[in-house]
Amino acid sequence: MTLATDLMNYALMGAFAIVGLCQIMAMIRVVIGPGTGDRILALDTMVVNAIGLVVLMGLSQGTRIYFEVSLIIAMLGFVSTVAYARFVLRGDIIE
Repeated sequence: MTLATDLMNYALMGAFAIVGLCQIMAMIRVVIGPGTGDRILALDTMVVNAIGLVVLMGLSQGTRIYFEVSLIIAMLGFVSTVAYARFVLRGDIIE
């Protein structure tokens, strides 16, 4: 292997570790979050971290399908965050 390939592999391993650690920290915030707003924000952060993990998986495997999957996860995460926030604020999602 070349030096560039080795560096890319090390960078991917480091990025997986860092994003995985961030995901664990967000899970802890969901469990011990003092308020509902903190839990909503932690869930949204978990969606962003999941997107990051999917993109890193696509980079490591060299396929493009993971990037499309990350777009779908982003759309679903946005809609679910807005719906959950509306439910907490108003008590219902659809008026």
